[in-house]
Amino acid sequence: MKTGRLRLLTMAVLVGLLVTVAHSQWVGPPDGPPAQSDKRVIFLASDFRNGGVVGVYRSFERAAKLLGWQVRALDGRGDADELRRITDLALEAAPDGVVLGGFGLAALGTPPALLQQRDIPVVGWHAGDQPGPTEWLFSNVTTDPLVVADMAANMVIGDEPIGVVIFNDSQFAIATTKAMRMAERVDACPHCKVLSIEDLAISRASAELDARVEQLQRRFGAAWTHTLAINDVYFDHMHLPLARLGRKDILLVSAGDGSSKALGRIHSGLSQQIATVAEPLGAHGWQLVDELNRAFAGQPPSGFVGQPLLITAQVLRESENISIELDTSHEEAYLRLWRPRVGR
Repeated sequence: MKTGRLRLLTMAVLVGLLVTVAHSQWVGPPDGPPAQSDKRVIFLASDFRNGGVVGVYRSFERAAKLLGWQVRALDGRGDADELRRITDLALEAAPDGVVLGGFGLAALGTPPALLQQRDIPVVGWHAGDQPGPTEWLFSNVTTDPLVVADMAANMVIGDEPIGVVIFNDSQFAIATTKAMRMAERVDACPHCKVLSIEDLAISRASAELDARVEQLQRRFGAAWTHTLAINDVYFDHMHLPLARLGRKDILLVSAGDGSSKALGRIHSGLSQQIATVAEPLGAHGWQLVDELNRAFAGQPPSGFVGQPLLITAQVLRESENISIELDTSHEEAYLRLWRPRVGR
């Protein structure tokens, strides 16, 4: 294991340098319309138990209020029927714009057409498997899921044989894209093997992970050495069942989103989770506001795609703070675009 540990430490140091550079040189869209005022916007959250959704909403709400917008949040609670219900509520409210926080329009049935017919612009965060505009979305704000997946998979691929279990939530297109890409990267390694791709809803992780971990141990035993997941939530509930089975040797890496719980675990250096590929949630929340502002002004989407950050214990120790939201340079950059109508 010495080679693998040295490789992880080397990657951590390099990523730490990259994070420092990114924090000092954040560059967003070079131009855009001034703030469009007096807008009513509804944020439809897939599930506010998801730390990524919460983080994006908080930054979105702050930026939107700086523009004088009225913001209303509705929580889908990880349930498809509830998502459709809150979307109907949004239609009844006839807002100026809608944000989909963490789910795609495909989950809603007919509402996408109704939103389009009523000329209500819709932007999304993780509302599709790629960044940018789609048939139904003015713009989907996300990092490139293939880049995220590659960063996570590269953390477990080394010079020694490994057996990998991958956790996915197939109800989200972006999650499946990440899971399939991670599997592809592991399969390309001649001495690595994907043991299983486990489809488990994020909203069911707390209730079902104990049993799932026991099943995986019975099936694969010592061949199971690493776990990749499309979200940190799985690892919120995996350590205890692994400990009960005497499997504290299994290393965990998440391909999103850099939750506060995950950062605390990784920073301690005592957790089996050794890394998370974090989304720039603060910048994403502000970008959602910027994309809506462009839609309100009749301009095209920005085309901007932020970069993910690979977070390890080494990176967090060097930051002197258990957070990935220390950089706020994106705020000043967007305020420069909106300033003609934004007070300071």
